[in-house]
Amino acid sequence: MPKPSSPDTSLCDKTPIPPEETDFRPQDFNLETFFPYLVRVFYSDVTQALSSVYQRDYGMMPAEWRTMAILGSAPAGLQASEIVTRSSMDKVVVSRAVKRMEERGFLLRESNAADGRSFLLKLSDSGRAAFEDLAPKLLKVEREMLEGLSAADVDTILSIMQRIRGNLARHVDAGTGEA
Repeated sequence: MPKPSSPDTSLCDKTPIPPEETDFRPQDFNLETFFPYLVRVFYSDVTQALSSVYQRDYGMMPAEWRTMAILGSAPAGLQASEIVTRSSMDKVVVSRAVKRMEERGFLLRESNAADGRSFLLKLSDSGRAAFEDLAPKLLKVEREMLEGLSAADVDTILSIMQRIRGNLARHVDAGTGEA
């Protein structure tokens, strides 16, 4: 697994709740302790750890793996719009991933009997074999990431993430248009 960026274990001591806008002083801003930046670095480390496996073994990009993982648990197939919703990827990104996966023989398009204007995407036999090869390897990487954390620790992290996403949703819902 590739070496993640060096974490600063003392960040919690350095990252107080941000001051109100009216109290802002330029010296109060430090990118290295800015929560959104730290989340981006964390996301990059997690993605790198996982992508090292599916890129090495199958030459796949993150969007292709996410599409494969979603279709791997949907044997009846899904419309591309459902992949967009489940993955939180942009429809253009999903479209490109689908195209690359089709070209490589990992994906099949079938007519959608319920809606003649659309089609369902399914993993081909080789796509299913790749998914069944990769999923256990990626679960192993996940176990390594979570090593040393208790189930309560993981539940706490997930709960905090959910609360932050709720805060972001309220921010977007309030009409700002961006989070």
